[in-house]
Amino acid sequence: MYIRKTEKKDIEGVLTLYASARKFMRENGNGGQWGKNYPSREQLESDIAAGASYVCVDETGESGVKTEDGIVGTFAYFYGEDPDPNYAVIRDGEWPDHLPYGVVHRITTLSGTHGVAFFCLDWAYEQCHHLRIDTHRNNIPMQNLIRKFGFQYCGIVKMTNGDGTDRDAFMKI
Repeated sequence: MYIRKTEKKDIEGVLTLYASARKFMRENGNGGQWGKNYPSREQLESDIAAGASYVCVDETGESGVKTEDGIVGTFAYFYGEDPDPNYAVIRDGEWPDHLPYGVVHRITTLSGTHGVAFFCLDWAYEQCHHLRIDTHRNNIPMQNLIRKFGFQYCGIVKMTNGDGTDRDAFMKI
């Protein structure tokens, strides 16, 4: 498997991954996190234009699934002094430090794959050893994944530039 930037030719495949993720979340008690149409085509195009959208490609089937285009996962990755303004204020906890950090958003994998999300998080962590992520309180599968990966709970952030909801925030150093 390997990670590469998302290209315009990947848009339909990534939107299909997002639709599948929304269905999975609804079926697992988390219908509110991504609603009916998030991430949208516009959000994906914005991530691509910013150079922040990535796909995980598996051409050999090592993930347990082989697809025509090889795409088995996707996520957005941002890095910098303050790449996510939603993280400027944290309640009921604190960030362990205020160094430049990477953040992963909109991560999802193809149903039936194994190890893809972990592979994506590992790639993001290798880019910057100060990695943040947030998730909806009802997204138990994601919370289990990020805790298994070594993220520590830090507090609650509000999605001020999104739907205005609170999210549990985590960081791995």
